[in-house]
Order: sequence, then structure tokens, then C-alpha cells
Amino acid sequence: MILSIVLTLLSDRFLTVDNLLNVARQVSINAIISVGMTLIILTGGIDLSVGSILAFSGSITAGLLAGGQAILPAILAGVAAGAILGLINGLLVARAGIPPFIATLGTMTAARGFTLVYTDGRPITGMEEAFRFLGGGYLASIPVPVVIMAAIFLAAYIMLTQTRFGRYIYAIGGNEEAARLSGINTKKILLAVYTLGGVLAGFSGIIMASRLNSAQPTAGTGFELDAIAAVVLGGTSTAGGVGTVGGTLIGAMIIGVLDNGLNLLNVSSFYQQVAKGAVILLAVYVDKKRKGG
Repeated sequence: MILSIVLTLLSDRFLTVDNLLNVARQVSINAIISVGMTLIILTGGIDLSVGSILAFSGSITAGLLAGGQAILPAILAGVAAGAILGLINGLLVARAGIPPFIATLGTMTAARGFTLVYTDGRPITGMEEAFRFLGGGYLASIPVPVVIMAAIFLAAYIMLTQTRFGRYIYAIGGNEEAARLSGINTKKILLAVYTLGGVLAGFSGIIMASRLNSAQPTAGTGFELDAIAAVVLGGTSTAGGVGTVGGTLIGAMIIGVLDNGLNLLNVSSFYQQVAKGAVILLAVYVDKKRKGG
């Protein structure tokens, strides 16, 4: 709220309908990825591969569309690619016992390599016009990605607060060994959580490819950092067991508003990174003090 007030005073272009819708559209991709990241961090894990999964899934879908494949099968193939990579993360963490940071760092590198091999290091273009509706269309004057984002956040909220699966996620993050001894199949839950993270990252890549009308092999670079920042800004504990997707949405909006405001003020992209880091550190510090840490 304070950030929005400051930006409104500094730029007369910030508080306009067009700009706010643009912010929401820009935020949507990071926010969707951040939902999956929230689930993973709630279990006490982390996923550094989401940016690479985004690029790989977007490239798979774009490649199939450019080759003449129908839209729905191409989208499903891209989502499936994200699910497979997420499942691999889950297997490495839950079955092989590799720390999440190391496991997903390896997947991040491998998925980026797969993307470069598949695309030969070049953007994929030539997709049919109807595909652009997913990333660039409107439903009742609201951007389609924003509608999708809202639906995903609602589903995640219901899942975490109203289902046994959601309770198990919190239990694992609170104390994985205690959760296992209480009868929870912790490995199965972790597999599902990392797979969901891959699905959401992959779907975000497809939305991005639709919006840009091309799939870039370098797409998603650094997106894992923005997703983690959104989750942390939203109050989710990196130790696991504490957090909400509502908080993550607020965190994603803070990052989006900050990026948009700095662009409107013509701040150098170099200084934007400094400002973003400072805001994240300040928000985490304030939250820690508020909780008596």
C-alpha cells in the first residue's frame, strides 16, 4: 500500500486502469510459478529449476505449434514436460535423498541444456494466431493470464486449507520425521508437490510463449529468484510449515508494482535490481521483528 502511494505521487501514469491491468498481466506469470514455489517451500524445500522448466515447456509447445500441431495437444505436451521435470525433482529429493537445493540446481542446468538443444539456441516463432489468446487475450476486459492466475490461487487456497493433502504439506514442513511417524507418506506428498511445481512453471512458460508469440531458449532466467522473493515477501517461512498462498500473491504484487514503478520513473535496470533486493531484505527484516524474531 505504501509503495503504491509513493509511486502514485511520483508518476501520474501509475494509477491508471491500463497500467494497473498491465501490472497484473506482468505479475501473473511470476505469481503462477510462485504458487508452486509456495507449496515446495512449505515442505521445507526449494526449487531452483522453475525458470528452466518454464523455458523448456514453452519451447516444446511452440515447437509443436510451429510444426502444425493443434493447440490443445501442444499445450498438454508442454505441461507434461513440466510435470516430468518436476517429478524428477521430487524423485531426487524424496527417493534419492538429495538436498533440494542441489537436486533442483542440477535439474535447472539440465533443463536449460535440453531447451538449447531442442531450439538449437534460436527462438521458435510461426505459431498460429489463436494461440496468442492465452497470453494476450481478454475475458470481460480482464487479461486472460490474470483470470488464470486468480483461478490457480483460488484452487491452491482451497487445497491448502480444506484438504488432507494441504494439511500434510504443512505437517511435513513443520517436522518431516514426525509427519512420517504419524503415518503420512511423506515421499508421496513430496513427489506430488514437486510435480505440481513443475506443472505450474511449465504452464507459465506456455503463457509467456503465447504472450510474446515466440519461445526464447533463454526465457525464465532468474525467475526462480523472483518466485522465491514473492514467497518470502508473502510471509512463508523458508524453514517450512508456515505460510499462505494469499501472502504469496501479495508478495508477487509487491515485486510487480516495484518493477513497474521503477520503469515508469525511468530508473536504470541496474539500480532496479539494487532497489528490489533492498525492498526484499527490508520486508523480511520487518516481518521478523514483528514476529518477535
